[in-house]
Amino acid sequence: MSEFFTDPVKFFLSLVDILIVSYLFYRILLLIKGTRAEQLLKGLLLLLIFSIGARYLHLEVVGWLMEKIWTMIFIALPVVFQPELRRGLEQLGRGSFFSTSLARWAEPGMVVDELLEAVSILSRSQIGALIVIERETGIEDFIESGIPLDAVVSSQLLVNLFIPRSPLHDGAVIIRNGRITRAACVLPLSDTPTLDKELGTRHRAGLGITEVSDALALVVSEETGSISLAWEGRLFRYLDDKSLREMLVQQLSRKDRRADVFRVLRWSSERQ
Repeated sequence: MSEFFTDPVKFFLSLVDILIVSYLFYRILLLIKGTRAEQLLKGLLLLLIFSIGARYLHLEVVGWLMEKIWTMIFIALPVVFQPELRRGLEQLGRGSFFSTSLARWAEPGMVVDELLEAVSILSRSQIGALIVIERETGIEDFIESGIPLDAVVSSQLLVNLFIPRSPLHDGAVIIRNGRITRAACVLPLSDTPTLDKELGTRHRAGLGITEVSDALALVVSEETGSISLAWEGRLFRYLDDKSLREMLVQQLSRKDRRADVFRVLRWSSERQ
């Protein structure tokens, strides 16, 4: 032990080792926070405590049974945690697993202005809407499910697309490379158990697309007119124009700056 503290190089390397492992655990916890995997992880921790208790008390039959259960769990883990593993590997491939900076647009200002004006009109009129902004991860499978448009992003067009009983109002509008590429797209629904029960299919679809890609999803509630923004499997609700503009510009700008995650999460908890 004394040798450990007297050797500064060994001490420094051990400290770096601990910090790296701690940061990895922190990023993994952020990855699964608010998802189904969070609940499963709690169940695994309870099983681990139960297994340690059985071994400590020399419960041989229970210990043997727990060994078999853990064997089955390790086999099933890749299947059970498939969405989270896929998201983590995609973030690693994009270089965003160790960083919150993302691939961004050079000039998002004009598109953001049009989006803000559109969702403001839709919110006041209590017209439901779902707008998805594609980023690095391709969502071609979901884009192909919609009707081709290839139009400039404008508030008038977006509002008209979501007018009730219009041909393309049902489904999501997807924006790719700063243009409206498709409308009436079908998206995957999130099965996150922590999602508010009062939220319907539109919010679950907006959250679902961000669980399988790095896209942004703007959701306007038909019932309340409230505006929400989803990314990375998280839903930020009751946004005003200023907060929404800050979030969109931050996520779409190519400027090399870190996202203030803690500020956003704290703001979200205060508003909910």
